[in-house]
Amino acid sequence: MKQLQLYRIEILAGLTVAMTMIPESLSFAIVAGLPPLTGLYGAFIMGIITAFLGGRPGMISGGAGATVIVMISLIAGHGIEYFFAAVALAGVFQILVGVFKLGKFVRLVPQPVMYGFLNGLAVVIFMSQIEQFKIRNGNQFSWLQGESLYIMSGLVLITLLLVYFIPKIAKGLPTTLIAIAVIFGIVHGFGIETKTVQDIANISGSFPPFHIPQIPFTFETLQIIFPYAAIMAGVGLLETLLTLTLVDEVTETRGNANKESVAQGIANITNGFFTGMGGCAMIAQTFVNLNAGARQRISAIVSAFAILFIILVAAPLIEMIPMAALVGVMMMVAITTFSWGFFKKITKMPKSDILVTIIVAGITIVLHNLALAVLVGIIISALVFAWESAKRIRARKHIDEKGIKHYEIFGPLFFGSVSNFNDKFDLINDPDIIMISFKESRISDMSGIEALDVLTKKYSERNKTVILTHLSEDSQKLLENASAIIKVNIKEDPNYKIPSDLL
Repeated sequence: MKQLQLYRIEILAGLTVAMTMIPESLSFAIVAGLPPLTGLYGAFIMGIITAFLGGRPGMISGGAGATVIVMISLIAGHGIEYFFAAVALAGVFQILVGVFKLGKFVRLVPQPVMYGFLNGLAVVIFMSQIEQFKIRNGNQFSWLQGESLYIMSGLVLITLLLVYFIPKIAKGLPTTLIAIAVIFGIVHGFGIETKTVQDIANISGSFPPFHIPQIPFTFETLQIIFPYAAIMAGVGLLETLLTLTLVDEVTETRGNANKESVAQGIANITNGFFTGMGGCAMIAQTFVNLNAGARQRISAIVSAFAILFIILVAAPLIEMIPMAALVGVMMMVAITTFSWGFFKKITKMPKSDILVTIIVAGITIVLHNLALAVLVGIIISALVFAWESAKRIRARKHIDEKGIKHYEIFGPLFFGSVSNFNDKFDLINDPDIIMISFKESRISDMSGIEALDVLTKKYSERNKTVILTHLSEDSQKLLENASAIIKVNIKEDPNYKIPSDLL
């Protein structure tokens, strides 16, 4: 009985995800200048391959706008065949990231960056749904007016209310799927004229065809597609690994970043050879999936096959779904994605963290470039951390009964703290032997080594000896590697051991 309940939740979640994925994949394909079916093919291929091979059950991948947007200029300048080749090459890059286990670097993303990423993305998702209140007139779009606007707004409001109140009545029901079904029944039961999926594009088609990109296999071609493929691979992996981290937090489990990177790469290579748009993990659809109670790979598999079934068989029915229902579902996703707890914590957060959150959210909202937003946030956080760490380096000093002066260093010795480190020493008045203990410190980079080199030379000019003690293994290795430029006495302390660093 419990197993049947699990299957029911997963299947219904997968069907709901498929409904919300269709308009997004179609819209981004059209915006990029691709055939609409390319977006659906990408959703199916990404979904099915990552469901089986990915390292994160419960996560949904598909034809994401974040990855295809970076390809728009390539499509416009060189055509769709170069686009397919670039998608395949991006997949190769992503596989290499997974094989060389570089996915762990997503742990470098600080919490303020995550807040900014989530909140900015929530605003982007919400605003993208506002665009559905427009209708195409030839090659231009205009806002809905009068009765059409009122009907659309009313149906969206009913959808929001359904999605909000259904879980309060019965938590086990498939909330979003029921909401879509109710709006479908209202619209077609009362003969209400409103915007439907068909107004975006025709989604009927065949199985994704095998297709080798028709491009010249030359070095010049590689030069053209290489930068686009690299950017797409980076953007896709960043959004995927951030989504994976968020799923880890929601489910209190741990996914495999490197395994996911390989799966994403295989999926994008397949997309390149089966006329798919390519893509990555989709955070909005992932939240729809999780909110529906799905925690297994089953929902992602069901979602992918549902999209294929729609393409092959059920397109006429799906094209009748009112866009208001899908807009309402996605708006609720945006509302739940937004990290409202940020406002409670804002008075307790350092000013630098607040600034990082606002900047990341701002870049996400204005430029729609998630990779750039996160990168800028990481850089600012790193600079703030470096500055704060640089200010905290200090030294405790004393002279023992043998006349040796001891300097006990606290805090890391790196490029930012070199100046403060040098200020701790009294070159003129220090005795002939100076011992510098790094028990509570470590030499972190070449700037630290250079600082010791300069300090040693200054003491040597005054016929004084410097002895370093309590060096961690990595600090010793740095000094050994720099033996050609630094000459100091390293006195080992056999009673002191540094625990190995966690990888």
